[in-house]
Amino acid sequence: MSDWMQRNHTALYNQATQTMDYMTAPGNFVRMGFAVDSPQREWFDDVFDPACTAFFSAYKAWENPSERTPLKTTDLDVAEKGFKPEYRRLYTGFLKTSPLVTDHDLEAMGMPKRSTERKPSQVAGKSPNCDVDTSLPAHLIFRYYEKDGDHKRAKPEGQHGVEIAWSVTEIAPTKWSELTHSSFDTHSPFTLKFESDQSGKSVYFSLRWENTRGEKGPWSPITKVIIP
Repeated sequence: MSDWMQRNHTALYNQATQTMDYMTAPGNFVRMGFAVDSPQREWFDDVFDPACTAFFSAYKAWENPSERTPLKTTDLDVAEKGFKPEYRRLYTGFLKTSPLVTDHDLEAMGMPKRSTERKPSQVAGKSPNCDVDTSLPAHLIFRYYEKDGDHKRAKPEGQHGVEIAWSVTEIAPTKWSELTHSSFDTHSPFTLKFESDQSGKSVYFSLRWENTRGEKGPWSPITKVIIP
């Protein structure tokens, strides 16, 4: 795979379940460095576990096709987008770099061995293209891509994902630094969910590619969209 993390909802759920089952098996958690009161355990309990639980709950609500609705699908997309960066951080920031974690551990958790990690790529020279879907009330669905002539593809070769910056404001920002919120996403589409009383308000946003070293390409022009 070009990316170790599964993209399909069910495949990602199964992969994350495999990771959690192995990590929390008797003896494994502490052996791999997640002892009680350690910084990594604190991060796991306060950040990773809530994101994982939200994804698992949204998946369980969505998985039965006979009870599936567009809102449940959107809620799953949102929960998954919140979970994926933390799942990646668990691997790259803790497990892959820890001398307490073996390649056997990584494989047993559904993650690649250190030797199979892909090499980083060059900085993107262009900003992403983006279409915004406003068909759901209080939701903005960003579908980003690279356009080459009449052809589209999900993202440029070697790019890990996009940074999306935005602000809800009636005063048009003139600088990218004025976009006060930011998220990172690796697989289009990206969904922002708002409160119902924010309908009709203006959202300004911009996107840029980021490669596997965290090096960022140029921002796209700041664009306005109205919350449906």
